[in-house]
Amino acid sequence: MKQSLALYLMTGAAALSLAACGDNATTDTPVADTTATTGAMMDNAAAPATTAETTGMTADAHTTQFLTDAMKGDNSEVRVGKLAAQKGATQGVKDFGTMLVNDHGAHMDKVATLAKSMNVPVTQETKAEADEVYKRLQGLSGAEFDKAFVDAMVKDHKKDIAAYQEEAKSSDPAPVTGLAEQTVPTLQKHLDTAEKLQKSS
Repeated sequence: MKQSLALYLMTGAAALSLAACGDNATTDTPVADTTATTGAMMDNAAAPATTAETTGMTADAHTTQFLTDAMKGDNSEVRVGKLAAQKGATQGVKDFGTMLVNDHGAHMDKVATLAKSMNVPVTQETKAEADEVYKRLQGLSGAEFDKAFVDAMVKDHKKDIAAYQEEAKSSDPAPVTGLAEQTVPTLQKHLDTAEKLQKSS
């Protein structure tokens, strides 16, 4: 009787032990599978966001040319503006020079930012015709300098306004045509100022 009871207890203990081992084996497997699945889902979810962040517009030849010319124009206006602020014989010319430096400097920042976003190289170059004007102005002084500077700015800004108005109506990307349209009033302000100085000289 005692032997039968001892055998019964040993058999029960072995059964409980096997059951416990079976539970542990069952619990471990899903945890590993769930972790792997979750990691894969996170990787897949992150992929589209990364792709979207690195995708940007690329400028065609026409857009590239406009942005490059715009940067060169701004660089030219800033340089000649600094010269006028230093060499101007009248306060009006000096103030106009400072206006050009400030306005075209700020515009250059906007154009450069847009150019970078469209994979267009930012340039520090100036326009060839502007270089000629700058070189001529360097050799002048007094009233002669003021007249030559103002005349050049009237001619230059008329050309700029026409170019920006044409760009605003083009089929280039909206950020470019929008910037062109927003720039026209500033260019018109510069032309108005130059024409007033021209009449008063």
